[in-house]
Amino acid sequence: MFNRLEISVLPPGPRWTAQLSFRIDGEEVVAAAIGEGGRGPFVEEALPVDGQGPLWATAEGRRVVLGEPECTGGCCGYLSVFVQRHGEIVEWSDWQVPVDEARPAAFHFDADQYDAELTRALTAFTSCCLPRGWFPARRSRPE
Repeated sequence: MFNRLEISVLPPGPRWTAQLSFRIDGEEVVAAAIGEGGRGPFVEEALPVDGQGPLWATAEGRRVVLGEPECTGGCCGYLSVFVQRHGEIVEWSDWQVPVDEARPAAFHFDADQYDAELTRALTAFTSCCLPRGWFPARRSRPE
C-alpha cells in the first residue's frame, strides 16, 4: 500500500516568500518535525518553474531540505529526506531532523500520483504567486 502525498502552497507573507506544506496520509510532516515557528521549503527552490527542482524523483536520488526550525538550520539542523525513484515507486527515506525532534518513517508513493501532485502544486504556485499571464515551461517526467 502506498502513502498519499498532498502538497499545499502557502502564499508569501511578511517574513517569508511562498512555502510548501507537506501532508502524508493526512499528517503535516514538516511542522511536526521542526516545531512551532519553523518554516517549510521555499516554493521557488523546491519546485522551480523551469521544472528542475529537487523534489522531482530520479533513479539517482538526492537529499532534499524540507524545512528548518525557527532558530535556523545552521543552529539546530535542517529537516531533510533522501528522495529516490525506484521504477514506479518514489521513496522518501533516511530522514535527518533538527536536534531533539522525532524522525519520520520512510514513505513510499506511487510514482504517477507523486508526479501529478508535484505538477498540481507547481500550478497552484503559478496561479497564486506569479504575475498573470506567466506560464512555466512544460516538464517531462524524469527518467
